[in-house]
Amino acid sequence: MEQVEMFFIFTQPLEKADINYMATGSVASMLYGIPRFTHDIDMVIELPVRKINSIENAFPLSDFYRPPNEVLQLESHRPRRGHFNIIHNESGFKADIYIHNTDELQAWGLSKKTRVELDDGNGIWVAPPEYVILRKLEYYREGSSEKHLHDISGMLEVSGDIINQAIINTWTKKLDLQTQWDKVKGNS
Repeated sequence: MEQVEMFFIFTQPLEKADINYMATGSVASMLYGIPRFTHDIDMVIELPVRKINSIENAFPLSDFYRPPNEVLQLESHRPRRGHFNIIHNESGFKADIYIHNTDELQAWGLSKKTRVELDDGNGIWVAPPEYVILRKLEYYREGSSEKHLHDISGMLEVSGDIINQAIINTWTKKLDLQTQWDKVKGNS
């Protein structure tokens, strides 16, 4: 869990600013599967216009790189794939922030996120494993990086008993990911 704890520099300010988020990507796949090294955390957040100044206050430029509020405003109005980065100046760790707007899968994931409590009393909100798998299937389809299939296989191996295959099957049909899902099942 030590590697996950280093990302508290991003999650704790979001929680203090009362911004709804969930960790996804490699950090989430490590929590559900096999650990691997990463320098970034992928997160989905809800960022209504009234909360844009909260990002500025939560991530001061003295400690973080973050885009100006005008960019956050523009990105928050994209119906899909609104995105920005925050980089912690001292460590170089990066948060890839995806803004939820009209994406049905993101809405489902945010409604089903779970809190993972760590030994020191801190915690992190994490996307459900099915969401993580589905996004990794999309990333594999877009870029053919085998790391996504490896992450999914690790999740199925470690957490297969909590992963709802029916949910994945429903969404793979809806998102046209059946070929990628069949490849993972064939390798497991």
